[in-house]
Amino acid sequence: MIEIILAIIIGCIAGIITGLIPGIHINTVTVLLISISAFLLELTSPLMLGVFIISMGIFHTFMNVIPSIFLGAPEEATALAVLPGHKLLLEGKGYEAVSLTIIGSLFGLYFVILIIPFMLVFIPGIYSYIKDYIAFILIFASIYLIIKDHKSRFWAFSVFFIAGILGIFVLNSPTINPLFSMLSGLFGLPTLITSIKEKTVVPKQKICKSNINKKEISKSVFSGLIASLFCGLLPGIGSAQAAIMGSSFSKKWTERTFLVLVGSIDTIVFFLSLIAFYTINKARSGAIVALSKLIENISLNDLFLFVGVSLIAAGLATILTLIVSKTSTRLITKMDYQKISIAIIIFIIILSIILSGFLGLYILIVSTFVGLLPIFKRINRSHLMGCLILPVILFFLL
Repeated sequence: MIEIILAIIIGCIAGIITGLIPGIHINTVTVLLISISAFLLELTSPLMLGVFIISMGIFHTFMNVIPSIFLGAPEEATALAVLPGHKLLLEGKGYEAVSLTIIGSLFGLYFVILIIPFMLVFIPGIYSYIKDYIAFILIFASIYLIIKDHKSRFWAFSVFFIAGILGIFVLNSPTINPLFSMLSGLFGLPTLITSIKEKTVVPKQKICKSNINKKEISKSVFSGLIASLFCGLLPGIGSAQAAIMGSSFSKKWTERTFLVLVGSIDTIVFFLSLIAFYTINKARSGAIVALSKLIENISLNDLFLFVGVSLIAAGLATILTLIVSKTSTRLITKMDYQKISIAIIIFIIILSIILSGFLGLYILIVSTFVGLLPIFKRINRSHLMGCLILPVILFFLL
């Protein structure tokens, strides 16, 4: 029991590091873990390393929204949270933006755990059925979002297509971590550049409860659950694509309900990758790939242990993410936001070079120009997710 608690604590600490520091993902840690697994297995069991991976992964899905909202430095799962999160930040509600994603993550985990019996029975059949249709589902969702953009459907399609072509080249590039450069360029830097240009001043932040009712939470989390069930079990499909699909389930999304949706999907997709490994023996995330190398097949008892670990990690993550968010709201208002924005841009440039070399810098520059397009044309920036959706569509069609 003590060994399990220790593994959870260490996993949570690792989740804090990967969640808060842009460019450091849980996949980075799991690759390191596998590389030294021979040494670690002399000290502990494969199951305890699995507990570490699961607690780190769950904690990461709670904590990773903070750099997206306060710094504009997203990863794939939180890219869409930059836009409504930044808007609430400029309204003095950055803490509320973070708390909304936490609500989504926490209730999303509860919902998906409640339907575990259903998933254990039906997932193998569902997987074999939907794998042939996922490309068409994504095409429908993309067309729907483009048509819905009444300001300019031409530019909505153009941005989606240009971002998609960019994504195809970037995802096939020889760089180690091209996603950081591409997503920071598409979503992070344009937000920061606009803030500098408009001389944005971050107002005093309010620490208050979220102005959202139970019905809106239920709708957002349920949409996230359905989209995640489609996406979380299939290769090449992740949180970003699930968020696009989930947003197509309703015409009425506010910044608040969308943040709940994005928060729920990130956590649900990670947990579903564990369920997929148990039911169809397929690893759908880097963390679960690492788990599969340590434990060839997990038993039902192992699954129950990982469910308990997930709930404990989620509880700790809720508390600590809110604490870190409160600290962030105090710090960001005491500093010159123009200087902060410039410093973050420099940091992202340096980190892109460190992670992916000068090709990463080139990707960052090109992505930034593409990311500025929807701002200039005043269309929905979610069309930029074509960078991930179009490559996946082609993957399934070809």
